Amino acid sequence: MSAHKNDTFDERLTAAANAKKAMLEKFRARPRPDDPAVLERQAAQKATAEAREARAAERKAAREAEAARQAAERAALAAEQEARAAEQAARQAEEAAHAAAMEVEQETRAAALDADKKARALALAAEQKALRDARYAARKARRR
Repeated sequence: MSAHKNDTFDERLTAAANAKKAMLEKFRARPRPDDPAVLERQAAQKATAEAREARAAERKAAREAEAARQAAERAALAAEQEARAAEQAARQAEEAAHAAAMEVEQETRAAALDADKKARALALAAEQKALRDARYAARKARRR
């Protein structure tokens, strides 16, 4: 806006008064609170706010449902892992028991084989001694 340098004081007062009048008219031209257009706009704003709240509630419910689903999934996964761990522990215990039984059986067989081997060795030694004694006795008998 360009300022008029040639304006007189009265012209400036008149311009200010006209500006005040224009502002007052603009204010008075606004619709009253009971005007149908204002009521309609308020109703539209209220409906928009309610729709916004409903969408927020839906999002919150969806987030909670997703969190519950994920928690259930984690619990199921943990239970499955626990079951696998228990199954593996049972399998390892069974394998350890089987290995211990095999070891005991092997030791028993080894002991039996050792006893049998010792018995055969003793029998062989006794037989060899008997043969040696017989040869010795035969030599003595030939000399006599």
